[in-house]
Amino acid sequence: MSEKSHPTPTESELEILQLLWLHGPSTVRDINKILNEKREVGYTTTLKIMQIMAEKNLVTRNTEARTHIYHAAVKEKVTQNSLLNKFIEKTYRGSAMRLVMQVLGQQNTTQEELEEIKKMITSIEEKESK
Repeated sequence: MSEKSHPTPTESELEILQLLWLHGPSTVRDINKILNEKREVGYTTTLKIMQIMAEKNLVTRNTEARTHIYHAAVKEKVTQNSLLNKFIEKTYRGSAMRLVMQVLGQQNTTQEELEEIKKMITSIEEKESK
């Protein structure tokens, strides 16, 4: 499924997708149990969200057994890229540089992190010069 062919997940849907990416195929009960470790979430609420996610093609479900097993139908990296691109477009008028400058200006960036950022920039420059 391409980046543009799946809808943007809501916060609740993204939370469930993250659990499916982390734990793999799971039942509603499995996901609900994990969600309840952070805050109280009703089983029927989790079920309804996951049913909606199936309708939106964010997850698939295997209905062969009595207990349905849900699988993430979208890739984590594709979803992250899509969400980040939308965020940058809406918040920083499409400028990744503005985002990076704000993050670096508001965080206590370590020397090691700065060195890693420099390596990434060098790597990008080398790829573009080829």
